[in-house]
Amino acid sequence: MKGVHSTPPTRSMSRGSGLLWGVIGVCLWAAAVGFKPVIIIHGLFDSSGDFLTLSRFINESHPGTNVSVIDLFDRSSSLQPMWKQVEGFKAAIYPIMQNAEDGVNFICYSQGGLICRGILATLPDHNVHTFISLSSPQAGQYGDTDYLKYLFPQFMKSNLFHLCYTSVGQRISICNYWNDPHHRDMYVNSSDYLALLNSERENPKSAEWKTNFLKIKKLVLVGGPDDGVITPWQSSQFGFYDDNETVVEIQHQEVFLRDSFGLKTLGARGDLVICSMAGVQHVWWHSNETVYQTCIDKWLQ
Repeated sequence: MKGVHSTPPTRSMSRGSGLLWGVIGVCLWAAAVGFKPVIIIHGLFDSSGDFLTLSRFINESHPGTNVSVIDLFDRSSSLQPMWKQVEGFKAAIYPIMQNAEDGVNFICYSQGGLICRGILATLPDHNVHTFISLSSPQAGQYGDTDYLKYLFPQFMKSNLFHLCYTSVGQRISICNYWNDPHHRDMYVNSSDYLALLNSERENPKSAEWKTNFLKIKKLVLVGGPDDGVITPWQSSQFGFYDDNETVVEIQHQEVFLRDSFGLKTLGARGDLVICSMAGVQHVWWHSNETVYQTCIDKWLQ
């Protein structure tokens, strides 16, 4: 009977074995770390298919992460009233939250960032850990962008208030957060969405909504000067125009100073993060790898 003998491993075998153990190690590490599920909510005229690159970034840097891009209110349906969208998205994501013992993370793009604020304010038992607001008009929108020209060709920013601050206009999502600095009283009295979220108009649920919102552990505000759509771009970080169209930064805004819905509290807690990047146009925020590595990656724990 011939004896059994072995052949010394070749370099390629060793390299293959090392790669295999590396993959196994990453998988074991991912299972041990247990990254929180990520829920992505899209913006105006988007759909879930627009976020394949962002999903890939997440799974490459956080293997095994459950990434859910909610497929609701796509394309033209994203013009439906904001509260209607909030309720629809809320119903879709609630089961994901219930199955996430350690909580979930939000990445909410453009108009989606305002939808996410509505969800966080009105869902008392949410378990959102980090809310990443990705180039979202958090303080409102006021600008002659291509979107505006497409939607309202007969209007310019200076006269859109004639439509937006009516009951008919408030049935259109963008009018729910149209913030004309030259018609402040009309905005406060007519906005059925943003003015309520900001507690700029009397709201009997404002204290409750603030408590709910402050259950998040971190708020990350991402935006930049070359966005080209969010106007002013500082709105993505709660800055906005005064009546001279001079931008007032977040720390000098009334909603911050009065801590209307929790921004000042988050800042005092050290849980308000501002990440600004130049050179990024609006449609590229969710597929730019530098944006992901700089402003998003480290918060998805």
